[in-house]
Amino acid sequence: MQNLLKFRYILLVLMLVSCGDTPKKEADTEPSKTSDAVTQAAEKSEEKIILFFGNSLTAGYGLDTEEAFPALIQDRLDSLDLNYTAINSGLSGETTSAGLNRLDWVLNQKVDIFVLELGANDGLRGIPIKETRKNLQAIIDLVREKNADTQIVLAGMQIPPNMGQKYAGDFRQLFPELAEMNDIKLIPFLLEGVAGNPDLNQDDGIHPTSEGQLIVRDNVWDVLEDIIQEETVLN
Repeated sequence: MQNLLKFRYILLVLMLVSCGDTPKKEADTEPSKTSDAVTQAAEKSEEKIILFFGNSLTAGYGLDTEEAFPALIQDRLDSLDLNYTAINSGLSGETTSAGLNRLDWVLNQKVDIFVLELGANDGLRGIPIKETRKNLQAIIDLVREKNADTQIVLAGMQIPPNMGQKYAGDFRQLFPELAEMNDIKLIPFLLEGVAGNPDLNQDDGIHPTSEGQLIVRDNVWDVLEDIIQEETVLN
């Protein structure tokens, strides 16, 4: 219970839905208030910060906040007695352009590990790959400008071929290309083992169930664990 309260105190979930009705479990949070809360938490503690910056997949659309993978990562960190705090800065319906526009206030506090999970909504809307690439690169550049020591993790995404096979293929390749170009860590496919499985997705077929979020957590942890071990050795 203490760990859950800690996670909720610093939670940055800004739940807006791009279409349809918003599930009753979602709640809005004032950006200025959430930013202040995170800053105060960082000042009161020497814990390192892992910021999950993404869309509804990060926010845990349709679920309680403790069922979303950032909260599950926090549980894993606490179980291993690791001095890290996970912050959920997921916003449902977020595109890369919108994410870039709200990034500045999110980075008001020092971030040790920045997990970038954006792009899926661009792909589903058929936004030109060139524009998505430009926005993701700008986010990476701004994070590094704020703190060159921040470790950046990019979450790879894939989309169905609704916009055509070429678009889907170019979209899939975008993430490993950006990771290699910027020398940052890559989660090959955030929804590996979850996408396309009706038993692990909600009725919309897009957003993971609580069981699906457990698998997403493991996909993220596979990459985070190496970074945390490296930082532990260095410190």
